[in-house]
Amino acid sequence: MDKVEREHLKHDRFVEEVTHSVEYAVGHKKQVTLYGGIAAAILVVGVGVWFFMGKQAEARQADLREAILIQDAAVGPGSNPYLKTYPTQAEKEAAALKAFSDLAAKHGSSEVGAVAKYYQGVIYADQGKYAEAETNFKAAIDTGDKDYGSLAKYSLAQMYARQNKKDEAEKLLRSLLASPTILVSKEQAEIELAKLIAPTKPDEAKKLLEPLRTSERSTVSRWAVTAYGDAKLK
Repeated sequence: MDKVEREHLKHDRFVEEVTHSVEYAVGHKKQVTLYGGIAAAILVVGVGVWFFMGKQAEARQADLREAILIQDAAVGPGSNPYLKTYPTQAEKEAAALKAFSDLAAKHGSSEVGAVAKYYQGVIYADQGKYAEAETNFKAAIDTGDKDYGSLAKYSLAQMYARQNKKDEAEKLLRSLLASPTILVSKEQAEIELAKLIAPTKPDEAKKLLEPLRTSERSTVSRWAVTAYGDAKLK
């Protein structure tokens, strides 16, 4: 995978918009319908914090927050006492991997341990270390609950797609389509599946995207339109 693809993997605007929606929903304690999901092997900074608040013991929450603060750290010179900073991206990634590795070892098969495995998968995928990423994503799927497990499954599906492992990716996306969650919605699974199968199954891809293009949810419609155009469907 080249640098451009890795950057796309790491920074997905769809994910950022959805993450902001989720954080708003949690902060205001209202029942909302989330229309997006999470892209593969991307850095979903802060998601673990709000998702597990109230579900884990205070000590586990604190450990998770500390690890995510490293993941969310800036790179380069800086003197802001409230912002963790690392001289280089490599040093930041090394520190984050150690933090999440320690977290997974400490909390074992707990939900927090699953989150740590997910983040390790994210970092390894961004580094192009696909075997390590796959191992950690699968561990998160096996030990995480339905919601965070679905996030790891989605990340793994996108990584497979970029490795040209189309069959494996399609299988995961169809399972997510059948069982959407708060972190990976039906619409997100539909859009990603349509993008994957468009070259070989254009009619099915079109059927998936067509109703989403006119969705009242602006982010859904915008990304469906983009996917439709990128797939050159007619």
